[in-house]
Amino acid sequence: MATDMAEGKADMITVHGPARPAGGRAAAQRPGSGPASTAGSHRPGLALIVISLAQLMLVLDELIVNTALPHIQRALHFSGTGLEWVVTGYAVTFGGLLLLGGRSGDILGRRRMFVAGIGLFTFASLAGGLATQPWLLIAARMLQGTGAAVAAPAALSLIAVTFPEGRLRTRALGVYAAMTGIGGGIGVVAGGLLTTYASWRWVFFVNVPVGLLLAAGARFAIPESQRYRRSWDLPGAVTGTAGFALLIYGLTRGATGPDGVSHWADPATVGALAAAAVMLAAFLLIEARTAQPLLPLWIFANRNRAGVYLILLCLASTFFGMFFFLTLFTQVVWGYSALRGGLAWLPFIGGFIVTAGLCTRLVPRFGARVPMTAGALIAPVGAFWLSRVHEHSQYLTGVALPLIVFAAAAGLIFVPLTMTLVAGIKDEHAGVASSMFNAGQQVGGAVGLAVIGSVAWSVVSNHARAAGPAGAPAYGHALALGVTTALTIGAAATLLALAVTLVTIRVRREDLPASPLPV
Repeated sequence: MATDMAEGKADMITVHGPARPAGGRAAAQRPGSGPASTAGSHRPGLALIVISLAQLMLVLDELIVNTALPHIQRALHFSGTGLEWVVTGYAVTFGGLLLLGGRSGDILGRRRMFVAGIGLFTFASLAGGLATQPWLLIAARMLQGTGAAVAAPAALSLIAVTFPEGRLRTRALGVYAAMTGIGGGIGVVAGGLLTTYASWRWVFFVNVPVGLLLAAGARFAIPESQRYRRSWDLPGAVTGTAGFALLIYGLTRGATGPDGVSHWADPATVGALAAAAVMLAAFLLIEARTAQPLLPLWIFANRNRAGVYLILLCLASTFFGMFFFLTLFTQVVWGYSALRGGLAWLPFIGGFIVTAGLCTRLVPRFGARVPMTAGALIAPVGAFWLSRVHEHSQYLTGVALPLIVFAAAAGLIFVPLTMTLVAGIKDEHAGVASSMFNAGQQVGGAVGLAVIGSVAWSVVSNHARAAGPAGAPAYGHALALGVTTALTIGAAATLLALAVTLVTIRVRREDLPASPLPV
């Protein structure tokens, strides 16, 4: 998802004094970043196509792979907890390195990092399509996430380089933001089509020609941005990303296996969780003492922004768990094809796009708190209704209608959520705030899926083992019970989001920006 605010003001930072270019110099340019760096593109139409298609590809990749998960599991013999890493491996590196990716664009040039990120993402997609072992696919997904973390901040920031402030930039931002909703719809359908009529490998191979064209088009149509002298904060990036990865590994490893044995007390599980605690504590300490941190801790001091991030963590956990387990349910328990399983998500995608569009008109009239509270009240209803799905449910009442209710809640929440994020924040810090929003979605969703999955797969293993060697029907019933458990935990997370909304969100209508951030 998108990051760094496109207004170009995120190039300025404040360190113990007034805003100034990083490094304290008037221009602080690297050699080679002359006037052409900010002159804009002579091919703005082509530049917008390249930038928007990049956003589409990165968003689409998250859902297109979800649709193919059951086929990937059978082909490469993934365990249930191992299969989660196909999702969380991408999310951990994407979210964990997102802030470092934005910083690299400031230092080395955003077009250069955009091309580098797309190139790495393309290579990793090829490697994922060729993978013959589970660990190879997980490694490829982590490389994809790394490429996305480099390309995504640069992509949105390049709009500021390419389009002058005003009507043209506003229109470009609108096109860019639309790619998020469109990417979701295309992703679930394209994943089903490719998996059904070609192979699951093509959900990765399809990125290769697109990525090569985008990398070439960027060099032709997009100007390079100005470069600034800033510190990299590599210790912060390493400790933060490693801490979250170890946390997710420990949580997923602790789940009860097919042998009925819980692994929470295993030395490897305990060691991973302990190491995660050390790494995350070191990350917070580094960020608190670094002059130019990737994550300024003061950003959490504001009550509204702290509430936004907590709400985001809760909802991201629900989203990741819902997409992962409901995809397995429809294809494994109900026997849907990959295409039919992908089409099953269209009520959610359509409901979210429609409601989010309506909410952009509600916020200027009623402020952020009213639609956010309404959405937070509706979300547990839709999530709990969805958690009641079982082997004998009907699609309309068991999946489609609760998905529409939950989509309406999500649309009501996310538009004012993104606007609340930057309410009252200085322009020069808006890039950090918006990057944290997207990093929170990825990392929070990955950690949430690890927690939900650990409990759900334990339920699946225990019931499958108790049923004995009864074959596929027994496993299908056990999986259905695990899915019910996972979705129930997701519903509980929406209740926590409701409580946080009621307690923390107090933003005034006059403090809100004119339009939401692209997310």
